[in-house]
Amino acid sequence: MGQFVRTGAFWRAIRRRLSGRTLVVIALPIVAIAMTAPAAAQDITYTPINPSFGGNPFNSSHLLGIANAQNDFRDPSSVASNSTEADIFARQLQSRLLSSLSSQIVDAIFGENPQESGTISFGGQTIDFFRSLDEVTLTITNDATGEITTIVIPTFLEVQ
Repeated sequence: MGQFVRTGAFWRAIRRRLSGRTLVVIALPIVAIAMTAPAAAQDITYTPINPSFGGNPFNSSHLLGIANAQNDFRDPSSVASNSTEADIFARQLQSRLLSSLSSQIVDAIFGENPQESGTISFGGQTIDFFRSLDEVTLTITNDATGEITTIVIPTFLEVQ
């Protein structure tokens, strides 16, 4: 048997035994049975996955997470990517000083002894505040450009 397989004589012997007529006699009933079987099919419907196109809204956070995980783009104008430790320290110090200054301004306007009006100047900006009966008006002026920003804060507490 091993000798037949190695030489291919086995397959030649099988082909000689099965003539063309024998194949037709075997294949014809199989094809006839297959053609008489009922065909089952259904309509093909497309349902989008992305909720932006009508898909399930519960997929949105999952799809956004996958998109963010695959996103290799980095903002070239990002300062944090190439900041030195000195730059980071300077930004943190500036943030702390501005936070302390804003706390002092809030205490001057809304603290235990609130002032009716005042002016505070620092770092090229001037902050003017004026307290009326129902609101506090802050006017922030950029000394370099002259740009003015006005913020109106309603007061709900009585001033004594």
